[in-house]
Amino acid sequence: MASAVSPWVVIPRPEPAAWVRLFCFPYAGGGASVFHSWGRGLPAGVEVCAVQLPGRERRLAEAPIGAWDVLLARLPEVLAPFMDRPFALYGHSLGAAVAFELTRRLLRRGRTPPLHLFVSGHRAPHCPAHGPELHALPDAELTAGLRRLAGTPEEILQNRDLLALLLPMLRADFALAERYEWRPEPPLPIPITAYSGAGDEHVPREGVEAWRRHTAMRFRHLSLPGGHFFPAESRALLLADISRELHPLVVRP
Repeated sequence: MASAVSPWVVIPRPEPAAWVRLFCFPYAGGGASVFHSWGRGLPAGVEVCAVQLPGRERRLAEAPIGAWDVLLARLPEVLAPFMDRPFALYGHSLGAAVAFELTRRLLRRGRTPPLHLFVSGHRAPHCPAHGPELHALPDAELTAGLRRLAGTPEEILQNRDLLALLLPMLRADFALAERYEWRPEPPLPIPITAYSGAGDEHVPREGVEAWRRHTAMRFRHLSLPGGHFFPAESRALLLADISRELHPLVVRP
């Protein structure tokens, strides 16, 4: 049974004796429920901590965050109680950028960084974005853009009342994604594993491979079957690969 031990963190499968925590950040418009089944697919000793940003799911009544400075000021503070043991970060699409910038913020503050950074469905931070901006469009045009991205269920897009509740969160998330600006800093002193969808029309393979530039340690890139939302289509393959990376970390010295 999932445990919401903090408004910001949902633990789908609590493991009090876990040796490593895996913080998971969803794509734009996603919530902690995306990672509900992940605990069953990872090694014993790994506790999944799904990060729940304001404005969605159980936090639907709260104002969403659409500014990077606000988000990155809050995350180290609210996640600190859960970083009392070794941890890794995973993020998909917008979540990959959040996980990357959180790692850099922790390093700048002299805090312990993650043991490993897993990113998927997002071009390397220094690669420029392409495509129209959605966050400032009128409701009808934003809805059409969401339909093209195929990440929002059609039943939600056709439910005007529900969509009206979700649009502020969607706008905030897309504002984060579309206003992201990379600033040069030294490569991270931790390994990075980057995943891409073989059929992803939004994020080219070379953009994902370019994450290599952002680590001073080991880098791996793995292409998996599926489109932009391949973590749902190839969940077993993705979790098996993350498990192989995390397994050495769950063995106590």
